[in-house]
Amino acid sequence: MKLKKIEVFSKDELEAIHSASMTLLSDVGIKIDAQDTRDLLKENGASVDNNTHFVKFPESMIMEKMKTVPESFKLHGPDGSFSFEVNTKSTNFATIGTPVKIRDLNSKQGVRKSVMADTIEQIKIVDSLENIMCSHVDVWPNDVSFTTIHTECIYQWVKNTRKPYGLGCYGKLASQDMMNMISIIVGGEEELIKRPRLVGFMSPTSPLHLPQIMTNGFEIFTKYKQPTIIAPEAIAGSSSPVTLAGLLTQTNAEIVGTTVLSQIFNPGTPIFFGTVSHITDMRTGNSAMGSVEMGLITAGIAQLARFYNIPSRGPGAVTDSKVLDLQNGYERLQTLMLAAQAGINYITCAGTYEATLVEALELLVIDDDLAGMVKRAMEGIIVNEDTIGLDVIKKVATSEKKGVNFLAESHTRKHMKSELYMPRLSDRSRRSTWQKKGSKDIIERAREKVNQILKDHQPNKLENGMEEQLHNYMRKVKSRTLDDYKKAEGLMVDSITLPDGIEIKDNKK
Repeated sequence: MKLKKIEVFSKDELEAIHSASMTLLSDVGIKIDAQDTRDLLKENGASVDNNTHFVKFPESMIMEKMKTVPESFKLHGPDGSFSFEVNTKSTNFATIGTPVKIRDLNSKQGVRKSVMADTIEQIKIVDSLENIMCSHVDVWPNDVSFTTIHTECIYQWVKNTRKPYGLGCYGKLASQDMMNMISIIVGGEEELIKRPRLVGFMSPTSPLHLPQIMTNGFEIFTKYKQPTIIAPEAIAGSSSPVTLAGLLTQTNAEIVGTTVLSQIFNPGTPIFFGTVSHITDMRTGNSAMGSVEMGLITAGIAQLARFYNIPSRGPGAVTDSKVLDLQNGYERLQTLMLAAQAGINYITCAGTYEATLVEALELLVIDDDLAGMVKRAMEGIIVNEDTIGLDVIKKVATSEKKGVNFLAESHTRKHMKSELYMPRLSDRSRRSTWQKKGSKDIIERAREKVNQILKDHQPNKLENGMEEQLHNYMRKVKSRTLDDYKKAEGLMVDSITLPDGIEIKDNKK
């Protein structure tokens, strides 16, 4: 018996959220900055106001386009030796690409700006883990030019992991660079389209807005059929209604509208029906990602994704704590377990804290253990004649031999690995044994594991000529100016603001 999924909506309530979202899309629409995208939507039956840039979606058009979204797809590593399936039934765990700092106790504040060396270490750690299946430019390399980060990270990805990778839809030109480089790595565009390697990240701006740079990049990701997370980050009380039903209605409209666009760009493009939405803490005015309400929002998105039969993505292991303390622990497990019990198919944020802005490699290996625990919990209890074990109970209970117990029984040996999850970092020994081993807490044990992984890691060997091709392409990207990016994106501005709020000007932050 598997655990039942948490459902926050009754059937009627789910229909009400859907209906209200359809009304939003048909009566208000979504503001879309890109003129060519508005024109394309108009050709496909949408109503466009080129003065306000709002595009209205008829419900009939929405439901027709939603039919072509795949309910499952596979993600592959760079050489194809590693893969996993994303579908509407299973749960996978991954990281997230938002940390701009990393835990460092040698720093005065206990954290510092992350650099490329940290990015590389994070990729290596994820490569070694059992339950974390994918990383997403998770540690932002502040020492690399903002216009070349995508190429530098792809190069380190192919060098250091067997697993898939994730990048944001950072405009038309940068996104095309990603596809071109990965096509070099995998042996051509056809192979990339057939067996996707990248997870894209498309974040509508709440309320109801698709910014031009991200929309431009999204078009490229869909062209190559790379599975892309559509995930608004609405914050209840500031960028959405304070009521969770209002937030979910608004974000559902944003996700559905963007999903329709993905299928107009390229029918059959796989997407994740996602969220990173959370609440405003009304005492401080700050956002609160570790809140119980975030878990409820995530559960609502999981249920809506099932309503449309699309794989879902949601956050877990998130916390607002600034240190590795008890708050950090209970918030990350609470959000992780709620996401899994709600039926989220792709749970992200492993390794982060302080509202996903800071990375700790120690947390990354701890979260791998937590993901294993959650997976075991979701399996529930299997009840059959063998697992009930009447014969072994009778045998041990009636034995006349002194000291007989279940440890030596074949029934125990047969079932212990499948029945009992054995975390690698939890200490379950007696105090005396723990003291003899140095009285280490879980963070110290996690740091030891991180150090061992990094010591043992062997970089991937690239095929003849591939390294030179990649370096040549990277030099080409490095030679560009900001004007090259402005021209490609159709922008007439002095600087470019990336979707995560980072501004670049003449290749500088």
